[in-house]
Amino acid sequence: MTSTSQSDGTAVSGPNTNKTTHPPDPKSDVLGWENGYWYNETLSVDASDGFNQSEVEAVVNRAMARDEKIRHLEFTQKVPVKIISRKEFRKQQSNQSVPANRQLFDNAKYESLFMINESTDSIAVQNTNSGSSVGGYYSPSKDSIVLVSNDNEHLKVSESTLSHELMHALQDQHFDITSFNKSTRERTNAVNGLLEGEANNIEFLYQNRCQNQWKGTCFSDTEQSSGGDLANIGPYLIKYQPYSDGPAFIRYIRNQSGWKGVNQLYSNPPASTEQIIHPEKYPSDEPSNISVQDTTSNGWTRLNPQGRPNYGQVGETGIFAMFMYPYYESQGTTQIIPARNFFNKNGDSLQTVDPLNYESKPTDGWDGDKIVVYTNPNEPKNETGYVFKTKWDSKRDATQFVNAYKKLLNYHDAKKVDGKQNTWTVPDSTGFGDAFQVRQNGNTVTIVNAPTVSDLSHVHGNTAS
Repeated sequence: MTSTSQSDGTAVSGPNTNKTTHPPDPKSDVLGWENGYWYNETLSVDASDGFNQSEVEAVVNRAMARDEKIRHLEFTQKVPVKIISRKEFRKQQSNQSVPANRQLFDNAKYESLFMINESTDSIAVQNTNSGSSVGGYYSPSKDSIVLVSNDNEHLKVSESTLSHELMHALQDQHFDITSFNKSTRERTNAVNGLLEGEANNIEFLYQNRCQNQWKGTCFSDTEQSSGGDLANIGPYLIKYQPYSDGPAFIRYIRNQSGWKGVNQLYSNPPASTEQIIHPEKYPSDEPSNISVQDTTSNGWTRLNPQGRPNYGQVGETGIFAMFMYPYYESQGTTQIIPARNFFNKNGDSLQTVDPLNYESKPTDGWDGDKIVVYTNPNEPKNETGYVFKTKWDSKRDATQFVNAYKKLLNYHDAKKVDGKQNTWTVPDSTGFGDAFQVRQNGNTVTIVNAPTVSDLSHVHGNTAS
C-alpha cells in the first residue's frame, strides 16, 4: 500500500516548537490517544535538521492518535516507521527483478494498451515511476511503514503521507488486508479503490484539520514535490485511478451509511474498477467472466507467467487509460477522449478529491476483459501475439469502444489490409509494428494481435478471414 507524492496535497506549515502542551494521560486506552500522546498535543520537535528516532516516535504516536480521532477506529498495536531517502528508495526499486516469462507477459500487456513497446522493459518503466512518485508504503508482512524523504541529507516526515500509511496499518489490524484477491491489475485497482480510497480520504480529512483545528502543529516534507519525472505516464494513469476515484467512492458509501458502511466494504470489497468509477454500480453490477479459447496453430502456445494467472485484466480503468494516453504522448494534439472531460477542476486548479475523471463514452459500458498472450519458438526472441477480449453492457457500448479503438489504430498510422475484413497493420516505426484484427460480435469485441497478417489466424483461429 503506497501513497504517491502527487496525492500529498499542499504542504502545511511546520509546528510551533516554542510551545509544548501535554494533557494528562487517560486511565485506559481511548480514541485519540496513543502511546502517551493525544491527537491535539503540540510537540517540541525541531524539524529543520531532520528527525531523530525519538522525534519520529513522537510524531508517529500523535499521528496514530489523530487517525483514530478521524476514523473512529482504535489501533491495536504500535506501528514501526522508518524514513529513507529518495535516493535509497530509487536504488531499491531498480534492484527488483521478476521471472523472465512474467517480464514477457507484462511487456505484452502494456504493448496491448499501446503504452510501452515490446523493445522496452515494462517492469523497469514501472519501477522508475514508483521511484519518482511514491511517498511511502506500508508492508503488511512486516506490519511496518517506510516513508520516503526527498531531502536526501535531512530525513523528514510528511505528516499527511504518514497519516495515509498509518491508515493502511489500521485497516490491516482490523480487516486483514492481505486476504484480498489482487492477482491482476484490474483486481488490484478494484481492491485499492477501497484501501487507497479510504487512506486518501483520511489523508484529505487530516490535511484539512492541519489547515484549521491543528494549524501550525503539522509537519511536512517541504521537498516532497521534487520526486522526479515519470518514465511513462501510461502505467501511472492506470495505477493512480484508485487514488483519484477511491476517496469519492468512500465518501459515497459513508454518506449513505456512515463509517459502519465503510467497515462493511471489507467483507464485500468492490468487484471491479467500474464500481469505483461509478459508485452507484456497487455492489450489484458485477463484471462478466470472460473466457478465451485457445485455438492456436503453427507453433503458437499460451504464455503462462510464473506466479500469476495465465491472463491479464485491465478493467475499465486500463481501457480508459489506453485511450487517454495519446493526449499525453502527442502533447495534446490527439484526443481520443477529450481532455476537458478528464480534469475535474475548481477554477484553474484540480479538485483535491477526485481530480481526474475516468469516465468516458467509449469505456462506460465495460462489463469485463481478458488479455491472453502467446509465444512461438519459431519467431524472433520475445516476439508475442495476444488476444484482447472485452464484453460490454450492450452492442452500442461495444461499438463505441470499437470506434475509439480504430481512432487509436489510426493514431499509430495503421493501414487497412486489402482483402481482410477489419484487419490493419501498424508500421514498425511507431514501436508497435504488428498486425491487428478487430472482430465485434454483438456486445463482445475480440482484438487479435500477431507479428504478421498471416500469423493472426495461427494466434487465434477464430479470426475472420
